[in-house]
Amino acid sequence: MYKWVIIGVLALALTGTAIWGMNERQEKNDIRMQAENNYQRSFHELTYRIDTLHDKIGATLAMNSRDSLSPQLAEIWRLSSEAHTDVGQLPLALMPFEKTEKFLTNIGDFTYKTAVRDLDKEPLSEEEMQRLEKLHDNAGQIKDELRNVQNTVLGNNLHWSDVEMALSDDEPDHSDNAIISSFETVENSSGGFNEEKDFNNGALPASNEEHKFEGVTGERINQKQAKTIAAKAFDLNSISGITGGKSGKGSDVPLYSLSYKKDGESGYADISQKGGHILTLMMQRDREDPKLGLHDAQQKAQDFLVKQKLTEMEMVQSSQYDSVGIFFFVPVQDDVRIYADIVQVKVALDNGDILGYNARDYFMNHHERDIAKPKLTEEQATEKLNQNVQVQETHLALIENDTHEETLVYEIMGTRNDETYRIYVNADTGQEEEIEKQTTTEARFLQST
Repeated sequence: MYKWVIIGVLALALTGTAIWGMNERQEKNDIRMQAENNYQRSFHELTYRIDTLHDKIGATLAMNSRDSLSPQLAEIWRLSSEAHTDVGQLPLALMPFEKTEKFLTNIGDFTYKTAVRDLDKEPLSEEEMQRLEKLHDNAGQIKDELRNVQNTVLGNNLHWSDVEMALSDDEPDHSDNAIISSFETVENSSGGFNEEKDFNNGALPASNEEHKFEGVTGERINQKQAKTIAAKAFDLNSISGITGGKSGKGSDVPLYSLSYKKDGESGYADISQKGGHILTLMMQRDREDPKLGLHDAQQKAQDFLVKQKLTEMEMVQSSQYDSVGIFFFVPVQDDVRIYADIVQVKVALDNGDILGYNARDYFMNHHERDIAKPKLTEEQATEKLNQNVQVQETHLALIENDTHEETLVYEIMGTRNDETYRIYVNADTGQEEEIEKQTTTEARFLQST
């Protein structure tokens, strides 16, 4: 009697274990399929945008009308920005891909600055036309290489998740992986134009490519220590589900790239080998309707920065997208905001979880500055503004100008006709260095704090 009872219990246990294993395997397959679909979508969109980018630049070279030229350049800037986002969503974090990203950044910088200037008074120079010609050639090479990658992926039914696993291992040679080999060719095709030191003529913040991560300090940590740091950031009780390893050759800073997937959630983090600093953090999960306001979410973001030992930080901009609050912080030295060291934090508005964190600029640039006193007073600086602008608040700030030199400015929040603007006025000359129109969410929040 007892024998059959025991056999029955064991049979039920084995059946339950088998069902649990099947469900666990199916869940992992579903997560992998979702990631694969996202990778495929990002890659095909990247290929399409580079193709369109090449055509748009070619059309620009054939244009003669100034009225048509500015919108065309603005469209190229938009496409380069979207292509840059597509690259960031591919599993290439452990692979040196800086040249391609720099190439897209250069296109955006050049076309943005050119599109917003008065082309009737200052038309494209012969040198700028030559730059566009070379941009066109390079975009064509990258387009062809991406098409080759696309044909390889589709023709051989390859998976992007295999790229992610291949890049995570410690094997330096990935020549047998067709996608990685093809993207290395894309990277080489992007390199020629980036070698021109005088290309980037401003408008957007500089990339600080020459900086050597001045803020990364401390003792070197091992992989287990990095996983412990990541587990705490992911809010996990164990490091057992965390995968990943050291960055590959060519990375701008030695780091550990780590990730996890569990119960429909996933996370990714870059942690510096020196000092164990979290440089980037991304979390993905389903979110419910917002329950927190931006003010409470900002406090969550500030608490997280304190845990990362980033103190003396000041929130300079916020916005809300669906159920996520996005906050930008900069360090303050001698009452001056340091914009080169900007940090971004994303907070879930349903429960206050940290969903994103990007401190690469901070750790790339952060150091003690020797800041001179401004030659102009705050009153003198605001007198330089359009008389129709109503000044709301003013701060001293350090930004990078068109030549990528750090410049002391008065950062002025002003309104005109129910629109809010952030205006940077040179604290020595009174020249307007940059003007940014704020979104409704940003404007309302900033004026209420």
